[in-house]
Amino acid sequence: MRVRSMASKTDFMKEARLQKQKKLKKYRFLYLALAFIVMYYLLFQYIPILWGFLISFKDFKVGGTIMGAKWVGISNYAAIFRDPDMLRLIRNTLVISCSRLLFTFFPPILLTIAIFDLRNSRFKKLSQTIVYIPHFFSWVVIYGIVYAFFSGNGFINNLLFAAGGSRTEFMTSTKAFVPLLVGSQIWKETGWATILYFAALTGVNPELYEAAKIDGAGPLARIKAVTLPAMLPVVTFSLIMAMGNILNNDFEQILLFYNSAVYDVGDIIDTWVYRVGLGKMQYGLGAAVSMLKAVISLFLILAANYTSKKTTGRGMF
Repeated sequence: MRVRSMASKTDFMKEARLQKQKKLKKYRFLYLALAFIVMYYLLFQYIPILWGFLISFKDFKVGGTIMGAKWVGISNYAAIFRDPDMLRLIRNTLVISCSRLLFTFFPPILLTIAIFDLRNSRFKKLSQTIVYIPHFFSWVVIYGIVYAFFSGNGFINNLLFAAGGSRTEFMTSTKAFVPLLVGSQIWKETGWATILYFAALTGVNPELYEAAKIDGAGPLARIKAVTLPAMLPVVTFSLIMAMGNILNNDFEQILLFYNSAVYDVGDIIDTWVYRVGLGKMQYGLGAAVSMLKAVISLFLILAANYTSKKTTGRGMF
């Protein structure tokens, strides 16, 4: 009896091994693609983070080696908090980030609902294509468009002057700087951000909408009862990721848009790291700032995920 039990166990293990081999063979190309993705993140994300962590405790100089650089302990971290501009940099970073989060988070949701509710399939596809296009413009092109509209001799100022008003230097105005950043961000990325929400809605059973219609639900009631619940997991995911990026502004955009006239509101942590870490070659100081940002971002993601689980029952993990 015992021999029979051991034989059946051996047969089961062989069968399981064969099934595993068949599965590996069937999905070998997917596993190969996944291996390349894992290698990419290891080589270009995680390993640089480890080297950056090490550099943040050293006085690294160009021409030397990381391991041979002088160990300075937490001096680079202490120098961050001694910098007289740090409070202004943190304030500007948070103001721009929170403005982006507040004004750019909801437009993709509203645009998705508006396009998804269209009945003409051709017009729906055309609308989706049109709103995706701005994403593929570089920030250099976007800045050129904004400058053409809002510079001293731009379209908006010419229009105001023709109407009897006075010209306004929007590009050098501290009051207009953040609205220009947020407005151009909305125009460029709103359409692209709808992709995730459209993907969530494609999984909705059309019979749910038909049932809602039979029950007498109007368009707004159907959105509330069917569309929004289907989008909620993706909305939660997007919000948690946005909270984790609260200290990460679009460096390229700000570097193009800001100038000496708007330094007081436009100079952020990333531009300071670029100026000090690369411009003045204080690599240890720049690495220390990046490490602090990474730790704070991780904490914000965990806090946002915990809050989301407690309030909505949904989270990333």
